[in-house]
Amino acid sequence: MNTAANNRIALSAVLITLNADKQIAEALESLQFCADLVVVDSNSTDDTIEIAQKCGARVVQQDWLGFGPQKQFAVTQATHDWVLCLDADERVTPELERSIRAVIQQAEQGLLPVDVAGFDMPRCNFFLGRYLRHGEGYPDYSRRLFNRKMANWSNDAVHEKVECTIPDTRFEKLEGDLLHESAESLESYLTKQNRYTSIQAQHLAAHGRWPGLGKLMLSPVVRFIKFYLVRKGFLDGWPGLVHIAIGCFNSFMKYAKTRELMQQKRER
Repeated sequence: MNTAANNRIALSAVLITLNADKQIAEALESLQFCADLVVVDSNSTDDTIEIAQKCGARVVQQDWLGFGPQKQFAVTQATHDWVLCLDADERVTPELERSIRAVIQQAEQGLLPVDVAGFDMPRCNFFLGRYLRHGEGYPDYSRRLFNRKMANWSNDAVHEKVECTIPDTRFEKLEGDLLHESAESLESYLTKQNRYTSIQAQHLAAHGRWPGLGKLMLSPVVRFIKFYLVRKGFLDGWPGLVHIAIGCFNSFMKYAKTRELMQQKRER
C-alpha cells in the first residue's frame, strides 16, 4: 500500500515551466501531498518534462502566452477546483503543508466560510546566499491557493496576480513559509529585472499613463525608505541592501522607459 498516495488531499498543484530541470524535482517533491500535479511546459529543450513525469506530474505543452495567461491556462488543466500555484524554484515547507491540509479539509467538510476565495502565504526569498527576512524580501505575501470557481489569474504579462471573480469574497492568510529558492546569479537576476521593467513600461505606455518627473524621481526614494528603513531591510545585511537597491532602480527605470516609449509615439 502506498501510504504517501493515500495521504494526499483533493488539491491540484499547477506549475508553469521552461527549461527548469535543475529546479522542478524539488518543487514537485514538496507537493507530493497534492492528489493532482500539473506541469504546463513551454517547449523545454532540457530534461524538465522527463523529470516532471518521473515525479508523478501530468505534463501539458503550451506555447508561451505571458505569465498571467499561462498560469490561468495551467489552472484550467487542473482536476480539482482548489488549486495551488507554484513556480519551479519554489518549495512548500512542512508547516505550510499542514496549513494547506487544514483549510482543504475545512473546505471538504463545508466548514470554510463561503466568502473565502483563497489564501495568501508568506514567501521567503533566497538572495545572494541567504534568506531575506525583512524589507521587501519577507514576508512577501503571495496569493497561490484559491478556488478557481471564485478567483483566477489576471491577464498581466508580468507581475500577474490572483483576483476574485465573485463579488464580496476575500482572501485569508496561511501560516508557514513558501521558500523561493532562486539560485540565479546577480547578472541573470538583473537581466530578468530589465526584461520585467520593459514589459511594465509597455503596459503603462499602451494605456497612455505618462509618468511625471516627480514620480520618476520620488518613487525610488519612497521605496527605499519604506523597505530599507521602515521594514528594516538593513537587518538582512548586504544582500538586503542590494535587493532593495535593485528594486528602487527598477522603479526608476519602469517610468523612464515609459516616458521614452510615449515620447517615441508622439514623435511618430
